[in-house]
Amino acid sequence: MTVRKIKIIDDDKLRNEIDQLYEKQEQIILAKRSLEMAKHIIEITNFDMSQYPEIKEGFNINELWQNGKARVYDVRQIGFKIHKVARQQKNELNKNIVRVIGQAIASGHMREHSMVASDYSIKVINNLYNNDMKEIQKERIWQLKKLTELAKGGL
Repeated sequence: MTVRKIKIIDDDKLRNEIDQLYEKQEQIILAKRSLEMAKHIIEITNFDMSQYPEIKEGFNINELWQNGKARVYDVRQIGFKIHKVARQQKNELNKNIVRVIGQAIASGHMREHSMVASDYSIKVINNLYNNDMKEIQKERIWQLKKLTELAKGGL
């Protein structure tokens, strides 16, 4: 079981289900799931990433890595750039959105980043919906469903 690295209000039962399934997956499946999760968070928050070319580059590099056309080093370096963007954000919500993206992209570097991205997604939901447990559960169910779909479909 992974250790939660950030403080969030969460549904521990659903997180544990995700964590158990996560532990059995190949890193590429986790990277695919993480990018889907980041896109999902961007969509539900209407986050404008157009002013951050690092984010677009990060998605591209992770996808290239998944196809054997980029190095782990490249994924790691773009992850550092995106985390710098997160630190520059003026409000907590945007900072957490960019952290979801950065952790998701970094999942090509280390698989553990996938669960951290998952937790940051919940932190975004905490911010958006004032820790509403129904919204937290809705997000965790979405995450579990997405990981289940990718796990069944394989690569």
